Order: sequence, then C-alpha cells, then structure tokens
Amino acid sequence: MDHLVEHGLSSTELFKGKLLHAFRDEVRLTTGAVATREYVVHPGAVMIVPLLEGTSGSLQVVLERQFRYPLGRVMIEFPAGKLDPGEDCFACAQRELLEETGYTATEWAHAGVLHPLIAYSTEFIDIWFARGLQAGQRQLDDGEFLEVLAASPAELLDWCRQGLVTDGKTLTAALWLQNTLSGAWSLDWKTVR
Repeated sequence: MDHLVEHGLSSTELFKGKLLHAFRDEVRLTTGAVATREYVVHPGAVMIVPLLEGTSGSLQVVLERQFRYPLGRVMIEFPAGKLDPGEDCFACAQRELLEETGYTATEWAHAGVLHPLIAYSTEFIDIWFARGLQAGQRQLDDGEFLEVLAASPAELLDWCRQGLVTDGKTLTAALWLQNTLSGAWSLDWKTVR
C-alpha cells in the first residue's frame, strides 16, 4: 500500500482554538507532484451506547437531544464527548455518561473506533457500550444544555430510517447495536466496581 502514501513536505498552522487546530500542509503525491492538504487536528472523543434494562426484560437505549449550532437544529444522538488532555478513553466514557445523563454503569464493553471525518480531520471516536445502569445526578458542563430520553432499539432504528437521526456517530452506533442485538457481533463485557 506504499504506492498510496502521500509524504508531508511542510506544514502551516492556520488556526488554534479551544477545540480545533487547523493546518495546511504541502504533500508529495505518489506521482511526484505537490498538492495541498487542509485538515483539523482533534483530541479524540468517546461515544457511549447506554443500555437500559426494564423490569419486564424490555431494553431501551439512552439518548440525548441537543442543539448543534453549526446545523442550527436539535439533534438526537448518543452521549459523547471529547477527551481531556492525557485522559484515557474508558475514563472519558465513564465521565461523559455521568456528566450528560446522570447514569453510572456496572458493565462496560469496548466496541471499536470510528473515524468520522477522514478527509479533513484526525478525529476518532471510541465506541463503548454500557449496561447495569444506575441513575444519579447529571453534571453538565457550563453552557451545555441537553435533554435525556430513552427509546427502544426499534424506535431508534426507525428514527434513523426516517431521517430523524442523522448524526454520523449515532448512525454508526445504531448499526453496531443492531448487529449486537441480532447476535451477529459480540461484545466482551467487563464488570466495573
């Protein structure tokens, strides 16, 4: 696959903000020509698929409604958040679940990783499933406003089909959930005390 690799020649910082860090690089293509690549360096994030088991054996997923300024609309999505400097992905998943939903979980499974914007960002999203949920008090960040809701997996999949859920990470998690619940994909659950 070396014949596909581009090699960096120079890099110019374009912007450094609280979350995003943008660069413009010159690269040498495999043909020997020089091209420009603009991209955003992102610290990485986690997303949690919280499974809420009812007393009758019913299963729901915990979701959020949150206004997303760039799109100018309220989105339905799974709990997620960016990594703090030096933070472990699992610790971030536990923190974000508590902060945004108020839930803690007794069992966790790492599902995989998602690269949502490969054309122009280094962002990755670590995907975690959580179950054995216990309700508690949310600890939202300053300026963070969201509503927590629960839906059955069938409702979530229908919202995806209808276009009510368009967030890429949530669509990916819905696929993962569907395959996990069908038995096609397995998760390695770990108990956390």
